Amino acid sequence: MLDFRNTNTLWASIIAETLQRLGLTTAVICPGSRSAPLTIAFAENKLIETIPILDERSASFFALGIAKKSGVPTALICTSGTAAANFYPAIIESRESRIPLLILTADRPPELRDCHAGQAIDQIKLYGNYPNWQAELAIPAASIGMLDYVRQMMVYAIERSTFPTPGPVHLNIPLRDPLVPIPDSAVESLETQFNPQEFFAGVEPIFAGETSTPPSPPLLRGGERSTVRKWPECSKGIIIAGVAQPQDAEKYCSAIGQISQLLNWPVLAEGLSPLRNRAQLNPYLISTYDIILRNRELAEKLTPEIAIQIGDLPTSKQLRNWLEKTQPKRYIIDPSHHNFDPLHGQTIHLRTSIENLATILIQVPPLPPP
Repeated sequence: MLDFRNTNTLWASIIAETLQRLGLTTAVICPGSRSAPLTIAFAENKLIETIPILDERSASFFALGIAKKSGVPTALICTSGTAAANFYPAIIESRESRIPLLILTADRPPELRDCHAGQAIDQIKLYGNYPNWQAELAIPAASIGMLDYVRQMMVYAIERSTFPTPGPVHLNIPLRDPLVPIPDSAVESLETQFNPQEFFAGVEPIFAGETSTPPSPPLLRGGERSTVRKWPECSKGIIIAGVAQPQDAEKYCSAIGQISQLLNWPVLAEGLSPLRNRAQLNPYLISTYDIILRNRELAEKLTPEIAIQIGDLPTSKQLRNWLEKTQPKRYIIDPSHHNFDPLHGQTIHLRTSIENLATILIQVPPLPPP
C-alpha cells in the first residue's frame, strides 16, 4: 500500500512495500518522532508483522532472534539520536553470528546537523566496520526517478544482508518536516502518473519462507532459473559487455558468444572489452553502437525489452541515456556483491559468472508453450 499524502509518507511506503515484495515479513519498531513516517508505513503494510518495543537494546536483540530463527532479515527501526546507539551490541552479534539484519535509522536532515539541534548526533558509519554495507539515503523527493532510486537501494540492501555472508546492513534515512501525514496536493497529483505494477515489476521475492537460505554463487535460485528459461521467448533483447578484463578472456568471450547466438541477441561491447579482439567468437558483435544510438529514429526502433548487462555498464553516455529512457528489464550478471546499477532501473542482479550463465542456458530446457 503506497501512501501519497506527502513526500515522507510516499518515500517510507515505497521502502516498506519494496522490502515486503522482496520477502521481508517482520519489522521491530522503536517509537520516536523522526521515524514516524517509517513507523506508519510499516504498520500500514498488512503483509509485514510490526512489533513495537520501547527499549532499543531489547528491540535489537529481539529482532536478532527472529532473524536467526527464520534466516530472513528482520527490519529494525528507530528515531534519530542516541536511540540508534543502543542497537550497537546486537549489530556486532549479527556480524559475528552471520545473522541477516536490516537497520533503518531515521535522522535529521543535513541542515540540522552540527548546529546543536535536538536529538542530532553523527549517525554516518555509526556502527564502524560491523555492517556488511552501510549508506545514507538521499533526502526524500517526490519524483519517479528518485522513487526508482530508493526502490533499488532497498533491493541492494536486502541482497547485502544475505550475500556473500549474512550480516547487518545499516541505512541512515534523513527526513525533513512534516513528519506526520499532512496532505500535500503536489504529491497527491503524482499518484495519477504512478503505475505500481510497472514500478515493482523488477522486484521479486528473494526468500521463499522460513527455511530459505541465502543465495550463493555460482548457482541460481529456482525463480531465477525460471526467468532465464523465458529469455529465448523474447525477440527484442540485447547483451551489454562493459569494461571487465577477465583473467581467462577467451573463455569469457566464448560464453558471451554462446549466449548471444542461443538467444539471437546482439552484443554491445565497451571499447576496452576483450570482445573487441575476439570478434570471430561472436558474429552478433556491435562495436559502433554510439553512432547508431545518435540516430533517434533507429534508437527508438531498436528499443529492447530485455537487456543482459555483464558487470559494469560501458562508459558511453549515449548508451546510458538510451537505457534510462527506454527502461528495459535489465539483468546484471556478476558474481560479486557490488551494485552495478547507476540508473536505478528495473534490474535484477544474478550473482553468478557469465560462464556459469552460459552453461545454465544451454542445459536448462525452455519453458513449454502456453
